[in-house]
Amino acid sequence: MRSLFQFAFVLALALTFTNASAQLFNTSLTITVRDETGNTVAGAEIKLFKTEQDYLKEQNVVMEGTSDAKGVLRLKKLEGVSYHVIVRKDDKDNSGGGEIIGKLEEGKFNKVTIVIQ
Repeated sequence: MRSLFQFAFVLALALTFTNASAQLFNTSLTITVRDETGNTVAGAEIKLFKTEQDYLKEQNVVMEGTSDAKGVLRLKKLEGVSYHVIVRKDDKDNSGGGEIIGKLEEGKFNKVTIVIQ
């Protein structure tokens, strides 16, 4: 009986640490925006969508933000799925590319570069 209790305790402890490590690292995405010459673009508006339909209609934005002085936007606490992205700054955007960000790795720091023209 004692060994059964010890086994259950060790199993519970292992599951606790497994869940804790998964919760420690949120799935995040760092987006770098560049223009057609390769320069980073500050102040670009960025919107993420889960579905192509939402992307095409520009509705149900999952997350949005603006690129910083280095052309970077960091988004945290995302799901490990693929996203459609629209990036705009003045008369430049990425709409011709129909950008789809590949499936994000859960619990990882994912990175992508988007070019606007």
